[in-house]
Amino acid sequence: MTDTGSGDKDAAQRAMGPAAVALPALGTPEDMAPATPEDDPSRDGTAPARSGGRVVVALDAMGGDLGESAVVAGLQRALRDHPDMHVLLHGDQARLEPLLRRCKREFGERVRLCHAADVVRMDDKPSQVVRSAQGTSMWSAIESVRTGEASVCVSCGNTGALMALSMLRLRRAPGVTRPAIAAFWPSLSPQGYNVMLDVGADLRADAADLARFAVMGMSYARNALDVARPRVGLLNVGTEETKGRAELRAAAETLSAIAPGNGFEFVGFVEGSDIPSGRVDVIVTDGFTGNVALKTGEGTAKLIGMFLSDAFRHSIWSRLGALFALTSLKRLKMRIDPRRMNGGVFLGLNGTVVKSHGSADRLGVAAALGLAYRLGRSDISARVAKRVAAVARYEEGGGTAQDVARTGTESEA
Repeated sequence: MTDTGSGDKDAAQRAMGPAAVALPALGTPEDMAPATPEDDPSRDGTAPARSGGRVVVALDAMGGDLGESAVVAGLQRALRDHPDMHVLLHGDQARLEPLLRRCKREFGERVRLCHAADVVRMDDKPSQVVRSAQGTSMWSAIESVRTGEASVCVSCGNTGALMALSMLRLRRAPGVTRPAIAAFWPSLSPQGYNVMLDVGADLRADAADLARFAVMGMSYARNALDVARPRVGLLNVGTEETKGRAELRAAAETLSAIAPGNGFEFVGFVEGSDIPSGRVDVIVTDGFTGNVALKTGEGTAKLIGMFLSDAFRHSIWSRLGALFALTSLKRLKMRIDPRRMNGGVFLGLNGTVVKSHGSADRLGVAAALGLAYRLGRSDISARVAKRVAAVARYEEGGGTAQDVARTGTESEA
């Protein structure tokens, strides 16, 4: 860690979704166990993060590849778009105050600077960060969520460090064995995007994890994309019921049992070709498969873009054709621009954390803050926690599918 810059670019941070990370040992099992109200009395549900109709977002200003100037520019755009958003800006006061002068004149008390001198660099190892993170802007922003000052944390910084610190400070919600990172994928669905998780929080997932991922993803799709009844599918090598590993088939049985009356439709197994389709709204998989799929999609999109560019430059006639197609090409570029739906969300924690692309510019940072605003207003972490706890009780034999459905209805009320 350092207080002199944001570090070298990390290839994982330039991707559409967060990179796969192998989390280090963060402490004893008791340290990382799901939190309860008795464990953490500061999280009593009465924190002022949304008082008076406003949403308070904690923003780590120092971790991005493009520096704090891009973060502050995105912050200004987001504040204009969301008049009841308030932001706690965490970072080096000496470097941020000159950038905030104009912002302060326009937005006044809606922005508060929280001094944190140190920075988590992109090349810092998570195992090192968790031992010496206090005093960094990332730690400070997460602490704002833990204490209830803010409802959501946003950071452009190191993905592995952000997940490690989020698990350490916010801890897993009851019933969650593994958190997941959810990302948007451009699709043919009516909302224009599908949700896929996990895309890299943990490389493994058993049947219970997959069932919980499905419930978390469904709640996320309802609150972030306004999908009234999300269609959930398990990513597999085929759609037949006999295909795939044992944990996939076991998760499918659980989801088939709890889906009726629980606000979502389980469509069964889906294949890679279904990820951008209109057949499904939420794609569930383990972090290894999800991250590989995400990076494959990115690479394919870049390759098609290069092919199109070469084709339109081939001759004078193709250049003329490109001129006539310019409006349509701009619409296509806007449609698949990852900056417009920037932000991978850590689900399954006692608090909401949004991971922005490390290379996010003004538009990307504003989009991540807009997503954080919507999630903070819907209190997504509490909704997800209620649903996951009900599924956990069902799997342990302490509840019925009807109990899960009733809990889901109450959590979305």
